[in-house]
Amino acid sequence: MLTPTFHFSILSDFLEVMNEQTDILIQKMQKHMDGEPFNCFSYITLCALDIICETAMGKKIYAQSNSDSEYVQSVYKMSDIITKRQRAPWLWPDWIYNKLEEGKEHSRRLTILHSFTASVIKERAKFTSSEPDSDSDQGPRKRQAFLDMLLKSTYEDGQNLSHEDIQEEVDTFMFEGHDTTAASMNWALHLIGSHPEVQKAVQAELQEVFGSSDRHVGVEDLKKLRCLECVIKESLRIFPSVPLFARSICESCRINGFKVPKGVNAVIIPYALHRDPRYFPEPEEFRPERFLPENSKGRHPYAYIPFSAGPRNCIGQRFAMMEEKVVLATILRHFDVEACQSREELRPLGELILRPEKGIWIKLQRRTK
Repeated sequence: MLTPTFHFSILSDFLEVMNEQTDILIQKMQKHMDGEPFNCFSYITLCALDIICETAMGKKIYAQSNSDSEYVQSVYKMSDIITKRQRAPWLWPDWIYNKLEEGKEHSRRLTILHSFTASVIKERAKFTSSEPDSDSDQGPRKRQAFLDMLLKSTYEDGQNLSHEDIQEEVDTFMFEGHDTTAASMNWALHLIGSHPEVQKAVQAELQEVFGSSDRHVGVEDLKKLRCLECVIKESLRIFPSVPLFARSICESCRINGFKVPKGVNAVIIPYALHRDPRYFPEPEEFRPERFLPENSKGRHPYAYIPFSAGPRNCIGQRFAMMEEKVVLATILRHFDVEACQSREELRPLGELILRPEKGIWIKLQRRTK
């Protein structure tokens, strides 16, 4: 039901937001230009959070300017709380958890998050019901958000989604739509900064598409950034944002001679799957050319699944690719990036997302065009 809401016109509306928020990111990063190494992880994450808030809810939260806001802090804290609870079976029963300090903190943070999204939905619903038809020619067109699409969505029986239904979708988007893309862009920056020849190839492509102009990335430009797309895909192969996910087996089957009964939970681990040498020879090597059309031909469709696959794949994968192209292209148009960590120093942690233990440390040099 929701997939059609990700049609082309709303994604092009999102492109405006991505460009505007990336401009702010560039201003923040310029302070480190020609300076000492710095950890870029939170810079990229706050930019991604600003992008998802404005595109999902139509609400600016100014995370890049105000990272101390209660909402921004609660988004981060909630991820830590969930990860900790997942790994502590004694915290699983609610009746125990709710009595402990951890459970009370969980409840407090959840109230902050839910109250914020509930108030935005209420405000937007009132605005949507009172505004003239968006297809009319009266006045400037309002920029659409994912939330606007949800407010107009209906079930097959013609009933509108309840505010509770909408809140669940918006909350999912807020979490799944910023942490994952932020991690992916950070890993990509490390890999680009560790391979000068790849960086030169991407920057040559950017020069071809944009010349020496400072204009924003447009819809047509995205299609031309093929080298950058290969870099993003290879980064996601080596460091998939979601390192593992689970699926429930709907019917009994046999895998490698073993009978797997219906109802069992299967854990799929893209981090391991993407390192299968049958499909990716020398899997630890960073080789973006693996994803050129001629080199992808004949590869098993499930050998590479950074966005999962099948009917339960990621609804936001086009959004994610678009955001990563805009942010990485803009950074590489402004700076030369040098990675300051070896692969061994990164120490990836498989939490809700795959993140480096001590961030991503880079140096930036002014790029001469």
